[in-house]
Amino acid sequence: MSIGPSVSVEGARELLRDLGMDDERSNDRSAMVFLALARLRPGDDWGDATNEMYGTRAIMDWIAEAFGVEYKPNTRETVRRFTLHQFVQVGIVEENADDPTRPTNSPKWNYRLTSDALDLVRRCGTPWYPAQLDLCLDGMTTWVEYASERREMAKVPVALPGGTEVRLSAGGQNVLIKAMVEEFCPRFAPGGRVLYVGDTSKVNETIDEATLQRIGVTLPERGKEPDLIVWREDKGWLYLMEACSTHGPVDVTRKHELIDLFGDCGHDLVYVSCFPNRKVMQGYLGDLAWETEAWCADTPDHMIHLDGEKFMGPY
Repeated sequence: MSIGPSVSVEGARELLRDLGMDDERSNDRSAMVFLALARLRPGDDWGDATNEMYGTRAIMDWIAEAFGVEYKPNTRETVRRFTLHQFVQVGIVEENADDPTRPTNSPKWNYRLTSDALDLVRRCGTPWYPAQLDLCLDGMTTWVEYASERREMAKVPVALPGGTEVRLSAGGQNVLIKAMVEEFCPRFAPGGRVLYVGDTSKVNETIDEATLQRIGVTLPERGKEPDLIVWREDKGWLYLMEACSTHGPVDVTRKHELIDLFGDCGHDLVYVSCFPNRKVMQGYLGDLAWETEAWCADTPDHMIHLDGEKFMGPY
């Protein structure tokens, strides 16, 4: 959409999107904050924009007067933290141009559009807008790029046995899944090949399609697969592993479900319930199915075998 010849909230939103702002920084609130800094009302000419210095309260008062939208005093922090701070970070707004040394708790703290941003506003709706936009974006790290970089840094790096690294979304059970790959596999599945790594967000899942096809294993429909699948070629073992931070151990129901899903592949199945620590595991001990394994990331050298006969004997 092109920005119209006269000022509008939608036009300001379009301008902010052009500057690489995300949805939060190009919503109606952020657009009205931006227009308040330019001292523009709906229907004004973009060329009338100015860049005087205004505090947060003055910005909110302008929004109430010019747009008829009144923000309660306790929303001032929202305007600061979720709009103005990001405008400052990308360089389209500057703080305290009159006194950069002003203490952060000063009631005189203020904001104004940078000269490049002001020039861009004044060129809205004109043939010179694209050139000015290019000038603003030249050398600028947009907020979308900042946010993408932050998300990437927050991801959990996981080193696969072959040396390849994958990155899982932050949060959820992915820290435990990292331990399962990096700590369990070298100890209890030496030489194993990771065929599938689940991801909390379902976005960064890792699948070794070629090996799955070669050994005749088909992944079940989304939501049915275990959190980690590892293939040990020398034994012909397929490890089906569940990360159990808050739910999902291999109980009797889950074991039979896994048998239905993978029992026809022709390989020996190894069922492993993985826990972050023994305290968490204690809450599930009564539910774990026989002939399965239990492993805790806080004691990675040890594994509990829920059977009896197979490993009975003195050390």
